[in-house]
Amino acid sequence: MSEVKISAEPRTEFGKGGARRTRRAGKVPAVLYGHGEKPKHIALPAREFAAAIRRGGANQLFAIDISDGTQVLALPKAIQRDPIKDTFEHVDLLLVRRGEQVTVEVPVQLVGEAAKGTLIVHDHDSLSVTADATNVPDHLDASIEGLEAGSQVAAADVQLPAGVELATDPELPVAAVTAAPTEEQLEATLPEVEEAAAEAEAVVGEVTEGSEGAEAGAPAAEQEAGAEAKAEA
Repeated sequence: MSEVKISAEPRTEFGKGGARRTRRAGKVPAVLYGHGEKPKHIALPAREFAAAIRRGGANQLFAIDISDGTQVLALPKAIQRDPIKDTFEHVDLLLVRRGEQVTVEVPVQLVGEAAKGTLIVHDHDSLSVTADATNVPDHLDASIEGLEAGSQVAAADVQLPAGVELATDPELPVAAVTAAPTEEQLEATLPEVEEAAAEAEAVVGEVTEGSEGAEAGAPAAEQEAGAEAKAEA
């Protein structure tokens, strides 16, 4: 994977308030660490960082030029996103060197088509691999072409690019091929589904009625309490 050059500037404000101000300025709060060095707090341009991640994935290699004169290579180690705004909240970056071996999680894509009448269960959508920091693949391909029901794809079956080694259990299941249910099987389970839906609807109805009853009874209870208070008076 080719590296992406990106500028950065040191951060002097920390905590939630400082991070919010950094994001409002169109930047992503980030921390650089690794190689026994003291963590360095920086801010990355949000638009450029997002574009690089969209193109290269979560393992995109960055050549970071910091405004204090520091130049480093780094890989994203942890990325925090806002699930609603789909923006980057914070990034942890791991310092790396050319030729250094790193262990990272790489996404696995299923390619090909299994036999007719089957369903695919994707058990693990990423695998841990070891590779040169400057040659981390953006994804791995796992073939399911022509596989019959009952077949499985393990980590060892995934073809790895040159220079990339598996760092997880070779028997880790990646995908399983099962037989698709027939129309008869689907029809047989339909009464059970309808019964479960009816029971759920009945429970919701009971809860709703109980809630309405409690609300209706509240004024009466208040009147009774008021009458008792007057009697005592």
